[in-house]
Amino acid sequence: MRYLWTIFSQAVTVCLGVLFVLKLFYPNILTQPANKTLVIKETAANSSTVIAKTGYRTAVSKAMPSVVNIFTTEGISQDPHHALKNDPLFRHFFGEEMEEEDEQPENSLGSGVIVSADGLILTNNHVISSADQIEVALSDGSKSSATVVGTDPDTDLAVLKINRKKLPAITFSNSDQMKVGDVVLAIGNPFGVGQTVTQGIISALGRNHLGINTFENFIQTDASINPGNSGGALIDVNGNLIGINSAIYSRNGGSMGIGFAIPVSIAKQVMEQITFNGSVTRGWIGIEAQDITPELAESFNLKTANGSLIAGVLLDSPADKAGLRPGDILVGIDDKPVADSQSMLNIIAMLKPGDKATLSIIRAGKKVNIALVVGKRPLPSKLPQ
Repeated sequence: MRYLWTIFSQAVTVCLGVLFVLKLFYPNILTQPANKTLVIKETAANSSTVIAKTGYRTAVSKAMPSVVNIFTTEGISQDPHHALKNDPLFRHFFGEEMEEEDEQPENSLGSGVIVSADGLILTNNHVISSADQIEVALSDGSKSSATVVGTDPDTDLAVLKINRKKLPAITFSNSDQMKVGDVVLAIGNPFGVGQTVTQGIISALGRNHLGINTFENFIQTDASINPGNSGGALIDVNGNLIGINSAIYSRNGGSMGIGFAIPVSIAKQVMEQITFNGSVTRGWIGIEAQDITPELAESFNLKTANGSLIAGVLLDSPADKAGLRPGDILVGIDDKPVADSQSMLNIIAMLKPGDKATLSIIRAGKKVNIALVVGKRPLPSKLPQ
């Protein structure tokens, strides 16, 4: 019995020694990594549309507490002449009031949407891009300072965080159910007058080539969107989020019945990457492309003008290593058809760096499949795709 006890005590001593050495040289080996979680509410895939006899009050009362007003303060601009303006001799000639005017901070406003109960807020990047301080006003009148979790200028989205709990997070809609003609409501803070709701329909889906963002797949709506609505919610008649209001077409700064919102499907993907990684990672293959015009289609003996003409291939890029050449016409990526350069850009961006992709091209009148390893989209954001 004493012999067994001796063996047991020696084994325990050896194990404790091993654990001590492991902890000394690998302090995190016994520590469970903290898993980041992002809990959002989503509607069921087969949810139905219900319009109450009382109008849209139920949808508005459901979504409005989730929409916040965002106030930003931009400090004194870094004018190269700022130090000169503070010089007493300079101020003697140009007056004291000049300094007072220059040192006034600039205030701007926009809107945002609470996407998680623990304080995450989704808004437009252009609302907060130049802000030194960000303040969020909730629908109950309370205010909180916000910090930037991350931004994605390529889609004009940003994620903010306020130190609050148990907030009224909005419910995400199923974007696949959106159709042209569906009734939508826009909630925001136009012109700083306070939270406002406007109503319209989805005028179009998949709008691109607008020159607003690098990656464009907008919902077009005639619901009134005015300055201050940016970053606010576009909801369906059930009060579920279908888009983030982002831009308008206007000749005078006001609404002219053409507004654009970023679909919730894109917003969700960007938000999750920012929340977990702090930034957005996209695929890249390294080509310069242009749309196929009817004239180009005729010269290449194409039946349609679909596809994207590869005008250039960057040296040592994934496309270069795979053997793509200028003059090739890209018509498909992993069995997804390429309609034009914008759709090509969006498809490539969704690819995961390091994964393999199969590109379908037309070369010398023949269809050829080329496999390549997807790269990571570099900065700055507007490099050729």
